[in-house]
Amino acid sequence: MTTDTNTKPRLNREAYGSGAELPVKILQFGEGNFLRAFVDYAFHTLNKETGFNAGVAVVQPLPGGMVEQLAEQDALYTVFLNGIKNGKKIQENHLIDNIVKCINPYKDFKALLDVAKLDSLQFIISNTTEAGIEFVDSDVLSEESPKSFPAKVAAVLYERYNHFKGDHSKGLTVIPCELINHNADTLKKVLLQYCELWKLDADFAAWINEACTFHNTLVDRIVPGYPRDEEEEFSNKLDYQDKFMVTAEPFFLWVIEGDDQLKKKLPFDKTSLDVKIVGDMQPYRNRKVRILNGIHTAMVPFSMMYGNETVQETVVSPFTMKYITEIAFNEIVPTLDMDKEELKSFTEEVLDRFRNPFIRHQLSDIVLNSVSKFKVRVLPTILEYFEKNGKLPYHLVFGFACMIRYYKGSWNGKSLSVKDSKDIVEAFDQAWNNTSLEATVEEILANTGFWDQNLNNITGLHTAITYAIKNAEENGIEKGYQNFISHFS
Repeated sequence: MTTDTNTKPRLNREAYGSGAELPVKILQFGEGNFLRAFVDYAFHTLNKETGFNAGVAVVQPLPGGMVEQLAEQDALYTVFLNGIKNGKKIQENHLIDNIVKCINPYKDFKALLDVAKLDSLQFIISNTTEAGIEFVDSDVLSEESPKSFPAKVAAVLYERYNHFKGDHSKGLTVIPCELINHNADTLKKVLLQYCELWKLDADFAAWINEACTFHNTLVDRIVPGYPRDEEEEFSNKLDYQDKFMVTAEPFFLWVIEGDDQLKKKLPFDKTSLDVKIVGDMQPYRNRKVRILNGIHTAMVPFSMMYGNETVQETVVSPFTMKYITEIAFNEIVPTLDMDKEELKSFTEEVLDRFRNPFIRHQLSDIVLNSVSKFKVRVLPTILEYFEKNGKLPYHLVFGFACMIRYYKGSWNGKSLSVKDSKDIVEAFDQAWNNTSLEATVEEILANTGFWDQNLNNITGLHTAITYAIKNAEENGIEKGYQNFISHFS
């Protein structure tokens, strides 16, 4: 028997909240599914298990965001955890109530700057995708919100610096979660660029360097997001309407570079969560980004063009699973300078997570910003494999070809959902307007804005990608892939 969700009360803090409003200790840039099911869930757990007493002020990083809709249900929402953990089936739901302020800086920039003045504020956290930490030289310091995320952070820090008259004890702990290597170091570098661009006084730059701390991170949890295909099923488990419920796997890993002082600030060691505060997170980062994220990014266009819709379908299908096995064990793992048995074990664990029967992780959700993801997650494997072996990792190269073909925007008469920045989409559109496939591939591989180098200089890559796309178009993904591998092996 189903329940009409329209008759249920909307989530609100009066009926479902847990007492007094929490003080804002965390300024969070991003309101998307991942942050809500990972960071906000983590601090909710820290509050619950240790009395950390931290409220979150969420900032919408882009003009087309959702903070106003989230505020309509008092920023309350449900996280559903479904999967297998330590051999046991996990099915839980948690009402998250620690977001206490929702800010759209494009409509109310002053509200963001007011948070900067709060004595209670201690942390800045973000996840604005790999493309989010960028320096935009047209951004200015004014009464209106700048475009880029780092410029907003620079404005916040400058407001705080001035309000507290440079007091070093009011510096903030900055913990970005964007999936780029040295994410905090990169953000700090860009912040100092804004100090120079805006001609701010040297004492402010010194305050950033000396009073604020920046911590590189690694985050790991699969978050499919809103359960569109099972909306009624999940809604029936709740006594209220929740337009922001989010599904995630039970697996949780947050690695943060830091010292004993950070461990005191963030007592996650007193919780049930796997949060590792370590001196060097690079081994964890390389393993996760190259294997878990690398497989994700490499397989998505390949699998979608084959006809799959979810991650689970991809690993259940014998054809696409064979592709995953090839890229994982024969091309990705051999390039990593770590214990090979440990890497193989981690890879098997990743594939088990992909098989999670409770989560329909839509491939169309993962395809967002594929170019920047490919550059970080897959391209280093291709280049290192080539350097070590003197030949290309042809299974990954075929996946690269599928990604390039995906950006044409249609396949077998059906539209493909291309989700990327306007500049990247326009660059692909222009490349696909060439009169020959060879010219299209050459233009895309030559785009140093995509890859930081001209990939036509990699011996055989242009020829292989052109051959792969041509075969896929003529014979379909399965036969095209088989022909490609037979030709180059």
